[in-house]
Amino acid sequence: MSIFCTSPQSSGFLLSKRAPRQALLFLYPASYLKRDLHTLPWGRRRRQDKAQMVPTTKGLETWFFDSLATASHCRKHSTSSTQAPYGLQRPYLPMKRRQNYNSGCVRYQHSKPDPVQEYEFPENHTREELMELVDQYGGDSFTDKLPLIDPPKLFQPSDGPHLTVSDKPEDEWPPPHRAWPADAATKTKLQDLVLALRDSSRDPEQIYQLYRALPEPRAPYLEARTRHKMLHHLSVVERKDEHSMLRYLSVVDDMKGSAIPLSSAEWTSAVSFAARYVSRSTEVEVEAALHMWREMEHIAGVRGSDATFNVLFDVACKAGKFTLAEMIYKEMEARGFEFTRYHHVSMIFYYGLQKNGDGARAAYRALVEAGEIVDTVVLNAMISALIRAQEPTAAENIYERMKKAHLERPGSKLQPRNFRERRHTTKVLKRWAIIAKKYPHKRQDLQSRSIIAADIHTFRILVSYFAIQAGELDKTAKFLDEMHWFHLPLHGALFNALLKGFALHGGVRYTSWTEKRLESVWNSLLQALDDGVEDLYVSKWMATWALRAFAKCSGKSRTLVAWDELKGKWNPGEEDMSFVMSNLHHILYRSVDAARIRHDWILGSM
Repeated sequence: MSIFCTSPQSSGFLLSKRAPRQALLFLYPASYLKRDLHTLPWGRRRRQDKAQMVPTTKGLETWFFDSLATASHCRKHSTSSTQAPYGLQRPYLPMKRRQNYNSGCVRYQHSKPDPVQEYEFPENHTREELMELVDQYGGDSFTDKLPLIDPPKLFQPSDGPHLTVSDKPEDEWPPPHRAWPADAATKTKLQDLVLALRDSSRDPEQIYQLYRALPEPRAPYLEARTRHKMLHHLSVVERKDEHSMLRYLSVVDDMKGSAIPLSSAEWTSAVSFAARYVSRSTEVEVEAALHMWREMEHIAGVRGSDATFNVLFDVACKAGKFTLAEMIYKEMEARGFEFTRYHHVSMIFYYGLQKNGDGARAAYRALVEAGEIVDTVVLNAMISALIRAQEPTAAENIYERMKKAHLERPGSKLQPRNFRERRHTTKVLKRWAIIAKKYPHKRQDLQSRSIIAADIHTFRILVSYFAIQAGELDKTAKFLDEMHWFHLPLHGALFNALLKGFALHGGVRYTSWTEKRLESVWNSLLQALDDGVEDLYVSKWMATWALRAFAKCSGKSRTLVAWDELKGKWNPGEEDMSFVMSNLHHILYRSVDAARIRHDWILGSM
């Protein structure tokens, strides 16, 4: 049932609110983060002079290049380096004879089931069908000369020496089972932490509080396996935000203070938190990520992996630093990293941000030809890239083919909605690609098992464009109705996009964005809030766009009524309330009342 009718419709999650930017705490001295995380002034914005992060006489690109040049002469990147890893200026424990060690930490490997047997997707897609999902123009077009960034040459030696990271248990530092002696109370707390880590679905905040219960300096009481497992658990979150970033980096700071080195994966997680803790990346996040990477390679002596550079490439693209993104790409090529599905999808996104539809098609074709598995995530990236390239028809064609493929195969599976399951599925697809490259005869069978049905992210991309940019309410309503075919609930971000659409396109004669339809959407939202739909909440932006929508379509009196209806369902903080009230003040005292011009035959709305 459409939300534009009088009956309410439930919705899912709400668009995650944007975390306030501030000077990242990991750039401060180690002792700063060792305080209790809950004593930090969360609401206060910490202003950090950018000159302290990156010299003002250099651009990010020049600074990145100089960092690479320095790395080639760094003793910590020597293959025969005997220098202690980052933070080991003092011995971890009194020992008569130290063991040899490297700065790399051991990841314990467990036996895993055959990835080919792990998922049985009842889809059937040949390689040719995958290419047909995206429009490929014929002839000698500009597409044939792309991508503009050449694919990496595999196994090309780097200009500088490589750090050797040992995978032997005896080279783990501190040794695998070495930890500080604990009293009876501390042993009980350690046991609680170990038992909690056995549950992968446990809330990271609970894990963090169990860790914080240990006596300072905390980290030395953990054996290597518990330490690695805890850091991994804290790094797996559905949405990176300010709180999860500070939580993870405070533990990292404890490791530094206790002279315990981090593994490459743990450093990469720290770089990822520094780059992605806000919804929209800017130059601030690029600087923070580069500083974390520089500390990783130049101070800790741990060489970045392909995942590390993919995070750097991603944040540079999202911040619009395309020259820096190309430099990072070239460094990946110089280090001989092999492209995975993450890198291919990032390239599609890269060309989308550049509004280059041909480049996005070429990147998609490279992904297919490389033997990677095409699924909903890849096609969503193509839809987003083509919309950014001002090719909405081509993007809609991809969606129609996804819908057709799903409807023609009754009983076909959908993308999992739980983020942990989606994460696991992505890992499976990545392993499948490795198998397909090693055993080419299995490639078509593995590709035929992928899921390409539309998911909630597909509809968020389409609804956001057609509601906000194109202003086509009828087509927006069509997408919302078709979500039922995929058994998807209305997402909170869709309500936000609809209200913004009414605020931008409503209030004029002969528009489809009428007051009656706005009331229908509003009643559906209020009903969903009353029903306590899981993870649905009101943000300052949803409240603001709702007030602007009613001011545009209904007038100031109805806007005040809507505000009274919303206040009873929202408990905002001081900053959010101040933001909304400033917008309401502007609506009431600095704008024209839409109700007064409703019947004006020139200016009025229907």
